[in-house]
Amino acid sequence: MKGLLHRRTARDRDTPATSTGGVAGVVAPASVEVTPRFLRVGDGYAATLVVTGYPAEVGPGWLEPLLAWPGRLDLALHIDPLPAPVAASRLRTQRARLESSRRADSDRGKLSDPYVEAAAEDAADLAQRLARGAAKLFRVGLYLTVHARTEAELLEACAQVKAAAASTLLEVQPATWRHLAGWTTTLPLATDSLQMLRTMDTQALAAAFPLASPDLPAPLPGDPPVTGGVLYGVNPASNGIVWWDRWSQENYNSVVLARSGAGKSYFVKLEVLRNLYQGVHISIVDPEDEYLRLAEAVGGTVVRLGMPGVKINPLDLPVGDHRPDVLTRRGLFLHTVISVLVGHPPPPAERAALDRAILAVYRQAGITADPHTHTRPAPLLKDLVGCLETDPEPAAAQLAARLAPWVHGSFADLFNGPTTHAPLGHLVVWSLRHLPDELRTIGTLLALDHIWRQVDLPVQSRSAATPPVRRIVVVDEAWLLMRDGEGARFLFRMSKAARKRFAGLTVITQDVADVLGTELGQAVVSNAATQVLLKQAPQAIDALADAFSLTGGERRLLLGARQGQGLLICGIARTGFEAISSEQEHALCTTNPAELYDDQEDEDDL
Repeated sequence: MKGLLHRRTARDRDTPATSTGGVAGVVAPASVEVTPRFLRVGDGYAATLVVTGYPAEVGPGWLEPLLAWPGRLDLALHIDPLPAPVAASRLRTQRARLESSRRADSDRGKLSDPYVEAAAEDAADLAQRLARGAAKLFRVGLYLTVHARTEAELLEACAQVKAAAASTLLEVQPATWRHLAGWTTTLPLATDSLQMLRTMDTQALAAAFPLASPDLPAPLPGDPPVTGGVLYGVNPASNGIVWWDRWSQENYNSVVLARSGAGKSYFVKLEVLRNLYQGVHISIVDPEDEYLRLAEAVGGTVVRLGMPGVKINPLDLPVGDHRPDVLTRRGLFLHTVISVLVGHPPPPAERAALDRAILAVYRQAGITADPHTHTRPAPLLKDLVGCLETDPEPAAAQLAARLAPWVHGSFADLFNGPTTHAPLGHLVVWSLRHLPDELRTIGTLLALDHIWRQVDLPVQSRSAATPPVRRIVVVDEAWLLMRDGEGARFLFRMSKAARKRFAGLTVITQDVADVLGTELGQAVVSNAATQVLLKQAPQAIDALADAFSLTGGERRLLLGARQGQGLLICGIARTGFEAISSEQEHALCTTNPAELYDDQEDEDDL
């Protein structure tokens, strides 16, 4: 038997345009075809399932598997409160039936039915809570309307919804011959046309409310719409889009923690690319040359420290910084540089000689506190050592001898000339892979100094008509810096002060213990509003769970995550995601040796 309901095509002229009938005439489907097993609503198909069986115990969010089902599903929960006298009377009758069954079995010498015993105890507990006013009873109807484009897809979708319901011990049955009533029941009309109800108490009903969602919360009513942000990926639980704007958070820092091979560098490269599209300037500390192909593709600048001909002069003054204390701050930084070169802070006599030599070497180059002199060529490290050698104090000669390997010896290649590469542009990659171990600490310090000078550039140096540039500083394999005192202090300073300079720090590391095991590392993590956790090792999950207050489900997610899957955390907002990319982005971001080898073979063939 089939029925066909057509929408009225012409509205009565006497009916006002704002009437309910007029609105229904606009939003209602063109036709509704009724069959025993489904409805054909407009160009689609729909079927209603009724929840007829419930589990004995439920936890918070027990409807979550249905709400997170990746398809079009209308879920309606109809609630009708029972007056207290009626609830008490019905509960008394139910307890009498259960007690009668128990006594009858006892008189006949039968063993007690465990289901009857459990039901009787639950009824007695509910009666006590009802008498004290700690609970109320409600008549509840739960209905699901599944939508699909074709009849075959509808059958498959209904089977999937039944499986999702069975995972929470819910029994569902199709509303055969009553699908039209079921469809109207799940519309926002507050009308239950099926009346297939179940009695629930307050706790079970409260746990049914969808107070949690696998997706990020939407803006509250009245809040401005979200306009910025970049695509992080999709949510595997709901197929929703994970779109995140780090620039709208309390601070702009982020931390990415994952085991080796989990896809952390791949994810960060995608974020770097998508922020470059929006005009963000990015500086990257790259220990393993993972960002070179990306930099070449977008016209970035690569400074390969340790390669022949690449030199950095630590005595260079910041370009564009016209503050009156520029020379003083550069002198203090040189004290730090010399301490790193000699392995420890010099004794007081050598520090005094060094301070005299710093003032003298800039004076010889014609550079004074006057900002107009700061454009003159800066002296070199060998000039500073020359000033120490001419100092009559024995401490100065001793310090000059200790600096000789960095000026005339085996370590002089990095410093024996003016700076050869100007680290300027929208993307600057500082490659540290070719630095020997003896030069890695000082090379990293010089790279971080150049990055900080760009971040700390005063607003007065920019044009009044030009808005401040947003900057991101990416530090890959941050555990290498955490082992070094100067590197750890740089990360700490950046995490604290970057927000005031319209900059954000991105810390990437695979060694969770080195980050969470130190006070500086914990400060870096706590000052990151955006926290990304990818696949973790079982040995590190306990420390990570304590630091980020992970639930049992989140722990299992991180232990069993595929490459590129993880968890995005910002305050109380948490959601799973899987990074996605286009073919062009994937070619720039992948570090899979097999894929890179195949690409190289294709280029050789061409």
